[in-house]
Amino acid sequence: MPATPTVRPVAPACGADIVGLDLGNPSDDDIAVVLDALADHAVVFVRDQQLTPDQQVALTARLGPVLRVPYIAHLAEHPDVIAVLKEPDERRISTFGGSWHSDFSFLDTPPSLTLLHAKELPEVGGDTLWASQEAAYEALSPGMHRLLEPLRAIQTGWPHGTSGPDSTAAVSRSVVMTRNDPSADREMLHPVVRVHPVTGRRSLFVNPVYTQRFEDMTAEESRPLLQFLFDHAVRAEFTCRLHWTPGTLAIWDNRCLLHLAINDYDGSRRLLHRTTVAGERPVGSTAAV
Repeated sequence: MPATPTVRPVAPACGADIVGLDLGNPSDDDIAVVLDALADHAVVFVRDQQLTPDQQVALTARLGPVLRVPYIAHLAEHPDVIAVLKEPDERRISTFGGSWHSDFSFLDTPPSLTLLHAKELPEVGGDTLWASQEAAYEALSPGMHRLLEPLRAIQTGWPHGTSGPDSTAAVSRSVVMTRNDPSADREMLHPVVRVHPVTGRRSLFVNPVYTQRFEDMTAEESRPLLQFLFDHAVRAEFTCRLHWTPGTLAIWDNRCLLHLAINDYDGSRRLLHRTTVAGERPVGSTAAV
């Protein structure tokens, strides 16, 4: 490995490989490299990381407070780790994360970072896409900026939003959805344009899974503009794509990205371990002026 870590962008809008890090026992300098790269690229990929669940949780804690997710069953021996698993015999089902979204954006304080570590992968397929919501915001017209910046939208975890999977859709039997926390059912108001607490940059903060409608508007009234934003937000030029290899660790910033797991690997086993960093209440652009 190179003596000094190297950050290599993988797409203009978002995404970078970091070469030369061993995150099983990272130094303070290693953590600084990761955080700086996240500020610049929003999602980073570190290959060939042989992390145990304990090491992944420890790394997560170095990046911020660990969020123990109450909505999805965790590993029995590791309450902060979720197994994202689809078995070979699970065909024609909805995959976990198979619609464009930002993780748990319906929370009062949505997650900041997500870490996903590849354990077992199909020979072909199972890639993940990310879309920069900063690039999506910047590409809009000044008139659209003025329209969107004062707006707030209602986000909720149940039922799924205007373009998400049906609430009755079959999912992998390993991803056990638990409904022991009513916070997923509440309607939460968040700004449509969010200011990043670290970089100060503005991004769209709506997604088709959890965003229901604009404040003081009906779903029908909201639908045309929301659908435009959902379509605009994931234009190809705003995205990057990861082809997973065993040991790949992806770390991404939910505050300025959407992501999508591609469900194209029926008949193959895919297992990744996921941990989450807690976040803060989103602040809108009008509050930052």
